[in-house]
Amino acid sequence: MRFFENANYSFIRYRHFGYGLSILLIVASLAGIFVKGLQYGIDFKGGTEVVIELGIPVPATEIRTILGDAMGEEPMVRNYGSEYELQVRTAYHNGEELTKAIEQAFKMHLPENTVRFIKMDTIGPVFAQDMQDAATMATALSIVVIALYIFIRFKKFSFSFVVLTTLMHDVIIILGVFTLFHGILPFNMDIDQSLVAAFLTIIGYSLNDTIVVFDRIRENLNIHKGKAWAELVNTSINQTLSRTVVTSLTTLFAVAVLFFAGGETLKGFSFAILTGVILGTYSTICISCPLLVDIMNKKETAREKTKKPVAARIRQAA
Repeated sequence: MRFFENANYSFIRYRHFGYGLSILLIVASLAGIFVKGLQYGIDFKGGTEVVIELGIPVPATEIRTILGDAMGEEPMVRNYGSEYELQVRTAYHNGEELTKAIEQAFKMHLPENTVRFIKMDTIGPVFAQDMQDAATMATALSIVVIALYIFIRFKKFSFSFVVLTTLMHDVIIILGVFTLFHGILPFNMDIDQSLVAAFLTIIGYSLNDTIVVFDRIRENLNIHKGKAWAELVNTSINQTLSRTVVTSLTTLFAVAVLFFAGGETLKGFSFAILTGVILGTYSTICISCPLLVDIMNKKETAREKTKKPVAARIRQAA
């Protein structure tokens, strides 16, 4: 990592490029969310989960395509225990209709195979709505508590506001990615409980990354008093850049293994973490720190403007 031993990159100078990219990503994400709508899984919209046992093993991807043709929309299908057992999750609220649809699909496409229903669970729309509300509340509350923690730790509202803005930035963009690419990427991208867990993990990762840089900014404030905010923050980013990159890369390697080797079940979750790690690193360097510089510069400008009239009044009185 010699590239970062004596790093002196001008992140703050070119901060407007980061602002422009983030605005573009947020607008695209919000447009996708409003036009296409959030793609909830059965955890949050209700549906039926059934476990089936096959006489002859068939890949989950093939079963998903077969059942998708019969049902009008592709259900979530994944291996459940052995290669003979599959878990099918669909928006069907009627267990009998689901059973008939699966049996007909097998008779039509896999007549030589047998299917036996092991268990069936149905999530009603009311319970699903309660879970959706609880997940939304958990995510929102975690962001607010984190912002409060930053305020207590750094004793500056500007730091807390920057963290709150950055976390909202990350959550909106990831929601947009999962909405826009739903049905395009070849794995489940429904918004369900596992994705909420990924959100909370991403929020924690992004926060940890930001706090490291903010701690260095606070240290440099005491060492280099009177130094311009842009120079001070840029120096702090470069001083912690090696740690930021190493942490991000090691996390990415671990999650990439989970994504490629963890099976169909974990692809959506691990993809969210992969996206979140990249986005969290970017937002710390290109959004949080530059935003802090702009806010503190505006505060100093406003403070100077208020001092001038006071000084003028003192001269007049003298």
